[in-house]
Formats: sequence, structure tokens, C-alpha cells
Amino acid sequence: MKDKIALYGIIGLTASVLVGIGEYFLHYSPMVLSAAGNYDFFKYVPLSNLTTGHFLAVVGLLLYFPGYFHVYYMLKSGNRAMAKGVLFLGIAAFAVGGIWIGSRAFLGSIVHLEGEMPVATYQLILNSYTNHLEILVLGLRIIILLLSIVFSVTILKGKTFYKRWMAALNPLFILLILLLTMLIPSVGKHIVPILMNVTHFIFFSLSLYHYYLHLKSKRYETR
Repeated sequence: MKDKIALYGIIGLTASVLVGIGEYFLHYSPMVLSAAGNYDFFKYVPLSNLTTGHFLAVVGLLLYFPGYFHVYYMLKSGNRAMAKGVLFLGIAAFAVGGIWIGSRAFLGSIVHLEGEMPVATYQLILNSYTNHLEILVLGLRIIILLLSIVFSVTILKGKTFYKRWMAALNPLFILLILLLTMLIPSVGKHIVPILMNVTHFIFFSLSLYHYYLHLKSKRYETR
């Protein structure tokens, strides 16, 4: 079991790196912050980057699911039902996120074809994308909000593998702190395109840190 908990955490950490690299290929350009309207930033992302980013992100995203099993095992000694709630919400978040990120390369290709079709047709396609796929981002934010609340409450109830201060460092709080990088565009332009992945890199790193603290304390108790 001990090895499994660590392994799942490392897999989750790996997911944040792979999907982060993929999403960076998909979304980053020097104009990512200034040309955000109507998906115009995609005009500055090379088509080859869209292809590379798409497959890295889609493959890497599958690894997020074991990552949330790590969080479940870290929480379940405190309250098994709430730990299952975090697991369910984590899986739901990345199921929704997977649908969204799987659409981004296609959207980027459409933006590159803007000049090949009538303006009205192009706008209808973008509107349809917004209504059917970009709307999923709102759903993802709601899920992350709920996940963060349940995660924090479970820790505060006690007896998890986490120190109580980890309740403050839930995914939503980390994400909001990272959003402040937009105040420094030279930094924000690299963080914002991969925001959720940087959030989870920090989150899984802290979680693994707590796991090894827990193991250390158990070894000390058995002496």
C-alpha cells in the first residue's frame, strides 16, 4: 500500500508535467495575453505545435486519474466518504478537462483558416465552439471549487495524512495565487496558458511531501 500511494502521487505529478508541456505547445505564443479575444492568440501558435501539444496533452491527461487516487488514500483515514467525494470530483474535473483540451488543436486549426472562409461562417463556427466546448471551462471551475472545499474540510476534520495547514493549499487557492502572475506579464504569459497544470504540479508536490512526512513520523513512532 505504501508504495502504491507514492507511485500514484508520482504519476499525478508526471501528468502535470506532460499535460503542462502539451498545453504550452497548444496555447503559448508571445501574444497569448494581448490577443486573447475571439481565440486570436492561436494565429501565433504554429500548426506543428498544435499537433505536438495535442498528443502530449491527451496522453498525459490519463495520468491525472491515478494522481487523485493518491489524494484519496491520503484523505481516507480521516473520512472515507469525503475522500471518495474528492476522488470522484478529481476524476470528473479531468474527464471534463480532457474533452476540452482534446478540442484545442482543432480550434487552433480553424483559427488558422480564418481567411479561407466567409467572415460570417467563421464566426458561427467559433460561436458554436464557445457554446459547446469553451463552456466546459466554467464547469471545470465549479468542480475544482467543490473539490477544494471537500478536500479542505476533510483535512480540518483531522486524522488524514496531511498536516492541517495543507487545507489552505487546496487546488483553488493555488490557482488563484498563480493568477496573480498576470500582474507581471513577462511571467504570466508563461504560466496562464498552463495554469491548471502548474497548480497540480504544486499540489501533488505538496501532497507527496506530506506523504513522506507521514512515513517519517510512523517510523519514529515504531522506534
